[in-house]
Amino acid sequence: MGFALGPRASSAGYRLAAFDQIGSTNTEAIERARAGERGPIWFVTTEQTAGRGRRQRAWIAPRGNLAASILEVMDVAPSVAATIGFAAGLAEEAALEKVSLEAALRLGPNRPRYVLKWPNDVLAGGKKLVGIGLEAEAVGDRLAVVAGIGTNVVAAPEGTPTPAVSLAALGVQISAEELFAALSDAWVEFRGIWDNGRGFAEIRRLWLERAAGLGEKVAIHTGTMTLEGIFDTIDDTGCLIVRTAEGLRVPVAAGEVFFGAAASVGAA
Repeated sequence: MGFALGPRASSAGYRLAAFDQIGSTNTEAIERARAGERGPIWFVTTEQTAGRGRRQRAWIAPRGNLAASILEVMDVAPSVAATIGFAAGLAEEAALEKVSLEAALRLGPNRPRYVLKWPNDVLAGGKKLVGIGLEAEAVGDRLAVVAGIGTNVVAAPEGTPTPAVSLAALGVQISAEELFAALSDAWVEFRGIWDNGRGFAEIRRLWLERAAGLGEKVAIHTGTMTLEGIFDTIDDTGCLIVRTAEGLRVPVAAGEVFFGAAASVGAA
């Protein structure tokens, strides 16, 4: 089975570039934008050999996993473009729910449950299933925005800051191609709601309904310090709001997040 767009994505005018193997779908998308590609177009593979995740960590997708990057060129400020990551998380969660229907019926109360971890991950059972990375670059007077979405379909890496898991290990037996078709259709829905940032209030509401650790103890490593408190909400720019023991509400734009019991360990 080869990669194909879902029917909704095809009708909406999205295009697809599929690769048997590639270094990085995000890099390919950015390079195409520099060369004049204006999208919207997906770049997908089941084997990525040189991807980079957050903080320049290796983001490798062994054969059978899904590495997918969507290129959209738009007239928005970089600060607004950054909030599209929340729409990407919602699209991935919706796609996962769709492809997990058979497993949900079979596994019953042991079915996988997907939650969104700030800023751009999807967790299942407290373990990382999906990583989402955003890149943006000016092309002429517009902004090329790439959302790279990596899903552990058949295998998960070891030794990661947050323990990882695969769909196969969760009992969801589907292919990267099946997941991508569902993702491409879900992207149309949530990209439309986001609407170049005009609909972020609704995206924020939907994201918070699915948020991991909301109202729980949190520790955030920002690179220069560790902030501890309670995960209060996200604000209208996408910053995580931490309520400290002193009652302050501190916005955080980026950092490594640890929840619950792991917050104490992460803060050590």
